[in-house]
Amino acid sequence: MDQCTREVRAEYWRKIIQACGQRPAGQSAKRWMDENGIREQSYYHWQRRFRQQAYAEMKENVSVPAVTGKSELDFVEIPCTAVSETHTHPISHEPAAVIRTASFQIEISNDISDTLLSHILREVSHA
Repeated sequence: MDQCTREVRAEYWRKIIQACGQRPAGQSAKRWMDENGIREQSYYHWQRRFRQQAYAEMKENVSVPAVTGKSELDFVEIPCTAVSETHTHPISHEPAAVIRTASFQIEISNDISDTLLSHILREVSHA
């Protein structure tokens, strides 16, 4: 099988796995697969491959800290103001982009750093 075929199949299964992850609340993965004509064995095969690939990439990237235990995180928006040389004015809280899934929403502003955005996208892709 050539590289192009592998990439097309991988992208096909990425979309299926992502769609299953966004299934309606309360619906089991098995039921979703049955309703969408997806073989459970194939689904879990590809899911395992993607997880192994993500794990290998994570091990190579030493800038990502290891997670030692499961923890609950809560985020709270704290309003702040920017200080200029002449006067103080509030920073706009209007997001430039919003990422939504069934379980969370992330609002991103234009002044986000490339590093932080990369970390957020990496974590969201595994959520």
